[in-house]
Amino acid sequence: MNNDSNIQKPTSLNTAARYISWLNPLRTEKRGGRGKALFALALVCFFWGTTWIASKIGVRNMPALQMAGMRQMFGGLCYVIFFIAKGAALPKGKEWRSVLILCLLNFLLSNTLSTWGVKYISAGLGSIIGSIFPLWIVVIGLFGGTVSSLNKKSIIGLLVGFTGICIIFAQHLSDFVNPAFQFGIFLSLIATWTWAFGTIYTKKHAAQFNPYFSLGLQMFISGITLITATKGLSVLPVANIHVGTSPEKYFIPLATIPWQSWAAMAYLTVFGSVISFIAYLYALQKLPTEQVSVYAYINPVVAVVAGFIIFGEMLTPYIIVGVLITLYGVYLVNKSVGKLR
Repeated sequence: MNNDSNIQKPTSLNTAARYISWLNPLRTEKRGGRGKALFALALVCFFWGTTWIASKIGVRNMPALQMAGMRQMFGGLCYVIFFIAKGAALPKGKEWRSVLILCLLNFLLSNTLSTWGVKYISAGLGSIIGSIFPLWIVVIGLFGGTVSSLNKKSIIGLLVGFTGICIIFAQHLSDFVNPAFQFGIFLSLIATWTWAFGTIYTKKHAAQFNPYFSLGLQMFISGITLITATKGLSVLPVANIHVGTSPEKYFIPLATIPWQSWAAMAYLTVFGSVISFIAYLYALQKLPTEQVSVYAYINPVVAVVAGFIIFGEMLTPYIIVGVLITLYGVYLVNKSVGKLR
């Protein structure tokens, strides 16, 4: 979401984007790189869809806030080390304002809350909720003045999208008596709202500072902040978060983190934060933006199917139909209002 067509990408970024060709087993040079770009886009669709599963595995075995902080810190550190090694300059003056605001919206709130949310709801449901943020962009835009009016297709898209969500939640009505489920839905919804605000802020106030270096700084700063906060909270007299009747610690010693959570963090860092984003940049350079945006519609499908296979999460005809209807509504809104990402 930190892309802006008016920002010139640095040479070091273009070099980094080309690294994705190392992962391509196909000989596609004769086709001008389009085959590589499609392969890169397929990686994005798969890896970003499965990050919901990795997050679910991670938070099953350690505190969610600590997990989010460590994942962000490791992922951000990879970007920061890369750009500093390439001689990139740190933000100056007012450039830090945008970095810190987006750090708050994108990571301290959105990424952290969505990670925390899947501790209490299924990975598939979390990914579906996350996919509807374009609908909130339109709603926020109507009240904030960034969207002056809606055309017929926009209205239909909003109605279709929310109808699909209602169909999906019809399968979870009995779960709403569970305070933990309610809490997970609440966290996931707040995460989509803050991501929508972050997207709008990026579009209106994008600085000329390298947006991808900015992404790494946002992740790193958020990760350090979360780890420091959770470590500090863990020494207080009340060292647990209570959701319903289930206590959850803020922080556990690194030596007690099980290998499953370490593996999940490694997957999220390497595949979710580094390889996938390089693949995304490469695809953006070689393919039309509209074609690359298809990842937003495939990710929830990957997450729902993977959740069913790995965790045995609910997958009924109603959920399948609801997912398809929701994503079609999001598609209509994106086509009619324009992409703000």
